[in-house]
Amino acid sequence: MKMDKKDQKILELLVGNGRMSYVDIGKELGLSRVAVRERVNQLIEEGVIEGFSAVINSEKVGKQVSAFFEVDCEPSSLVEVAQNLADNPSVASCYQMTGPSTLHMHVLVEDFKKLESFINEELYSLEGITRVESHILLRRFKNRKGMKL
Repeated sequence: MKMDKKDQKILELLVGNGRMSYVDIGKELGLSRVAVRERVNQLIEEGVIEGFSAVINSEKVGKQVSAFFEVDCEPSSLVEVAQNLADNPSVASCYQMTGPSTLHMHVLVEDFKKLESFINEELYSLEGITRVESHILLRRFKNRKGMKL
């Protein structure tokens, strides 16, 4: 899909406020509500916009501990380990990274006891993992709320 400056501005506005009305977007761009709706629908159909979601403060909903993991796996086990981790409700995100069969994972849990339980009972129990390194978040300076164009 070839995007023009108006499509890019629509994306920028929606990243800033996913609930912004088509009327308000149209006022910013000099377009009608219908024209904005058609452009947004096209962006959705083309897969540029994958979906809309709320950004939730994990601490406000009881997830006080945020931890990041580097998980090395045997190459033959990588996909199975990744799928198991991705299905775990404590895992906020899981990515395959460059390096020796490395997964990068973000975990959100209620407290350190839950983190210990996750590590010992859910992570270490998976076959094919060769190394785990973890980092606990102390303070967040920036939180991604969508891609900047």
